[in-house]
Amino acid sequence: MATSKQPVTVPTDASVDDFLAAVPDERRRADAERLRTLLREVTGEPAVMWGPSIVGFGSYRYTYDSGRTGDWPLVGFSPRKQQLVVYLVGGFEERHASVLARLGPHKTGKGCLYLNRLDDVDESALRELVDRTVRVHKGVDRASRHGQ
Repeated sequence: MATSKQPVTVPTDASVDDFLAAVPDERRRADAERLRTLLREVTGEPAVMWGPSIVGFGSYRYTYDSGRTGDWPLVGFSPRKQQLVVYLVGGFEERHASVLARLGPHKTGKGCLYLNRLDDVDESALRELVDRTVRVHKGVDRASRHGQ
């Protein structure tokens, strides 16, 4: 009999404050704190740990073509060793190319935005990307949620 795998990346009761305080690199920790504030301001949602390493804001329910469903943060981030990873919406690279052009140095891949330092990016462009992502997930923006 087949068993269903339980998702690892789900909301937890872990402390976001403790998680961010444990980021070893001082600059990365400061960027993570700034990003938490920015995402909270744009989404209006509190920061919640999703799994062991993602700070998420709000949530939405997704359904794959296969019928499998799950929950994921509207937006989130993880202060990784090499870069800050911001979790947006699949397909944002094409849908929001004009905003990305204003953002500054970054890399993208499968719904993720990779940033080296927040000081190097245009904060208004980042806020716009986050706002547009939230609008897609909440169904305010009629664009489809790619990557699902």
